[in-house]
Order: sequence, then structure tokens, then C-alpha cells
Amino acid sequence: MVRKAFIIAISLSFFLLNTFGQDDIPDLNKKIVKYVKSVIGEQVDRGECWDVANKALTLNNAKWDGAFKYGEPLNPKKDKIFPGDIIQFKNVKVTYKVGNVIYKETMTHHTAVVYRVLSNGKYELAHQNTGFSGRKVGLSTLDISTVVKGKMYFYRPLSN
Repeated sequence: MVRKAFIIAISLSFFLLNTFGQDDIPDLNKKIVKYVKSVIGEQVDRGECWDVANKALTLNNAKWDGAFKYGEPLNPKKDKIFPGDIIQFKNVKVTYKVGNVIYKETMTHHTAVVYRVLSNGKYELAHQNTGFSGRKVGLSTLDISTVVKGKMYFYRPLSN
């Protein structure tokens, strides 16, 4: 019985590490996350949400349009999302419940960097110009199943 539980635990660990592991993160994404980690709690440039992605991509000589298309478009339902990928929000409304409290957030035009992938469709985001961190880079979670309206565009940064 103990051996069977051990084999199951090892198999589950292997599955989780391969599914959500950090080993296959593209090199440019790793550099984006390294930069973002270095500025958590600080204001990047003017403190606009866009400034974090702009600075991370520019410092790492990434290929992008210089506006809001941050690399290769991704479909989070089909493509694997990695830390360092970038999300552009347009007229997004999020509704979720914690205990007996219902929370609602709106992101009319917002940019965030995926800081960590918690599980499929659940991410820890790094962004600034938010209600919780003001003009400094802060971290928050996003479960895309709580998005009730709007569009999210996921991008994979590309090397030049």
C-alpha cells in the first residue's frame, strides 16, 4: 500500500512539473520575468501599466510593434502560457467571490505580464497602475474563468 501511494505521488509530481514546470520557459520569457522581479514594488517610468511591458521588452531587445501587440498571439485555450507572456485587456470585467463578498474589477485598457502560472487558466500577474498597487509594480492573481465580459489578448515575446 505504501509503495502504491509512493508511485502515485511520484507520478503526480512528474505530471505537475511537466505541465506547469519552469524548465521549458523560452529564454526571452525568463529574461522578462527576471526584469519584472527586479522592479516589484517600484514605479517603472510614468507608472502606466504599459510601461512595465514596454521596458521589459525594450531592455531585452524583443521584436514587437511598439504599441499593444507584444509578440506572437496566443490562444490560452490551445497554447501553453508561460511566465513572461504578456496580456492585453480590453473592456474586461472580472467577477469573483471570496467568502460572502463579491468582487468586481474592470480593465478597460490594461497590460500585465504573466509572472507565474499557477495552473491552467490561473496566473499571477505583475502590473502597475492598479487599484491595489497604484503606480508601482504589484502582483495579483487572475483566474480567466472569472472574466465575464471583454477580450484578453495573450502574447509570447519574440527575440529580434
